Amino acid sequence: MTKHNEFFFTRLQYESGDWDVDQRMPSNVLNSLVEYTTLKIDSQEKIVLLADEEIFNCPFCYLSGHKLVEFTKEEEANFKRYIENGGFVFVDDCNHDIDGLFAKSFEIQMERTFGKSELKKIPNDHALYSSFFEFENGPPTTSQELNGWGDDIVHDYLKAIEVKNRIGVLYSNKDYGCEWDYDFRNKRWYKIDNTKFSVNIVMYALTS
Repeated sequence: MTKHNEFFFTRLQYESGDWDVDQRMPSNVLNSLVEYTTLKIDSQEKIVLLADEEIFNCPFCYLSGHKLVEFTKEEEANFKRYIENGGFVFVDDCNHDIDGLFAKSFEIQMERTFGKSELKKIPNDHALYSSFFEFENGPPTTSQELNGWGDDIVHDYLKAIEVKNRIGVLYSNKDYGCEWDYDFRNKRWYKIDNTKFSVNIVMYALTS
């Protein structure tokens, strides 16, 4: 059971798509939080239905997939209320493709939920990029982008929906989930720890 003062990673389960992707990623992110921060961590990923009231007990949520994103009325209402009341959702496109089904359908869903043009590019000097580690050039590039998968574009920005000058929905076409989807014990073989940006995302969500 999670103690009240422990951080836990929440994955959102939604009805329309393949939400259960990159299954090793959460433990890798949690390991980085243990390694670099003083947060108390619950090492067990939690899966919460988007339509469930339990979402309002979650300080940080993750939503991803490859396929259609089309919220039910209950999911849409919960998502909107959660964000407008200070919640944080990191949304990551597993297709790393702005013309893919996930990207197109998610952006349409955000327009339907929050209004047209509310999902906007954020500048690369945003507080997100200095919330823990410094990323002077904005979001780090993923190997999927460099290898020309997906839309064959290196995205030099992330998008967000902000509420009261704070990011509530952080949206990536870069496929960080796949980038971080490996056993954390293999991290020692990496010349540069590519999970450091995940620490920024979580710390921004908790402290902004």
